[in-house]
Amino acid sequence: MSDFRALDEYLNEVVKDGPSGCGCIVTKDGEFIYEGYAGVADTAKNTPITADSVYQQFSTTKVIICTALMMQVERGKLLLQDPVYKYFPEWEHTMVAEDHEDGTVTVRPVKRPIQVVDCLTMSMGIGYGGDDYTHRKLAEARAALSGTIGWNYTLRDDIRAVSQVPVKFDPGEGWLYGFGHELVAGLIEATSGMTVGEFLKKNIFEPLGMENTGYRYHGNMRENLVTTYLSEDGKRIDKTFADAFNGGNPMRRYEPDAKYEAGGAGFLSTVHDYAVFGTMLANGGEYKGQRIIGRKTIDLMRTNHLTPAQLAVFRNSYLDGYGYGLGVRTLMENSTSPTSAGEFGWTGMLGTYLVIDPAERVCLAYMHNMMPNNEEQIHHRVRNIVFGAIR
Repeated sequence: MSDFRALDEYLNEVVKDGPSGCGCIVTKDGEFIYEGYAGVADTAKNTPITADSVYQQFSTTKVIICTALMMQVERGKLLLQDPVYKYFPEWEHTMVAEDHEDGTVTVRPVKRPIQVVDCLTMSMGIGYGGDDYTHRKLAEARAALSGTIGWNYTLRDDIRAVSQVPVKFDPGEGWLYGFGHELVAGLIEATSGMTVGEFLKKNIFEPLGMENTGYRYHGNMRENLVTTYLSEDGKRIDKTFADAFNGGNPMRRYEPDAKYEAGGAGFLSTVHDYAVFGTMLANGGEYKGQRIIGRKTIDLMRTNHLTPAQLAVFRNSYLDGYGYGLGVRTLMENSTSPTSAGEFGWTGMLGTYLVIDPAERVCLAYMHNMMPNNEEQIHHRVRNIVFGAIR
C-alpha cells in the first residue's frame, strides 16, 4: 500500500495562504488509491472542500476536447491531414500576416491550407491575443461579432468570424497557444452532426458516469462551485476572480441559456470526474468495461509533434522536458519529472492539473481555483510527492 501522508500534509499546508481549498485523486491500475481534500470552497461561508466541489477547468477542457476529436479520427470521420476548409469552407483562402522590422505588414496567401493536425498541435497561427497585426484583427472580428449578435453567439459563429483573420505564420511552421482548439471543437460538431456538448455527453460523460462535468450549471453544480480568489506572489488575497473583470460577468457562459461551447476552455467539473477520465486514458482507453478510445490512438496523441524550433517556443521551466502532442503536453525525457517518458496531460489557468502516466497506469488529478494559480510551485510538488509514494 502506498503511503500518502506527505501528500495530506502538503495539501493542508498549501491552503493556509495559497488557494482556499484543493482536492486530489490518484489512481493506479484503474483503482482509486488516494483521495484527499483540504481547505474551504468559500472563505466567507467557510464551506469545506468535498468530493462534490466543482472547479472551473479553463484549459484542462482541452484534454477532453482533443480526445473527442481523436475518437472521430479513429471512426473514420476525418483525417489529420484534411484541410480545415473541407469542413469550414470560409477557411479556404486563409492569409498570413508577415510583420517587418520597419513596422509594416505584408498580407499574402498561406503556403498551404491549415490542416486538422495544425489545430490539434496549436500550429495554425492564431493565439489568444497580443498586439501584433493578427491579434488586432482577431479582436476586431470578435468585436464585430458581439456588435452584431451580442455576447451569446455560438462556436460556429465564432469560427466563421475568425476565418477572415490573417494567421501569424504559415500553418505548421510555428507554435501559438490559442484558437486551434476552438477549431477542434468545431470539427467535432461538423463531423458528428451534434453540438460539442451533446457529443461529449453521449460518448464520454455518460459512459464514464461523469455526472458533474459540462459547459453549463446542472444539478447542484452552482451551489458546489469553488470561489476563485486572486493571488499576489503566490499568496491568496481577499479578492475574487469576478473582481478582476471590473463588474463584468465572467461566469455568464455557465448559465443554462448560454450558447458558446468552446474547445479551449469552458468546462465545470470535479476532481472525481477528471480522475475517472484520466484513468480511462491511463488504462489504454477503457474504464470499468467502457471502451472510449483506442490505445494506439492515445499513443498518437501523446507523441511529440513539434519540431525543435517549435519546441523552443513551447517550453518553459514549467514544461521542462516536455513536448506537445495532439492537444497535450508529453514528457520526452525525464529531466525534472519523476514520471515516465510519454506521461501526458495539461493544466488549467486557475490551477487544475491532470497527469496521465500509461507506463505506470497512474492518473493524478489535482484541482484548485486561484489566479494567478502558482502552478509551478504547487503542481510540481504534488506530482513529486505522488510519484514518490507510488509502489
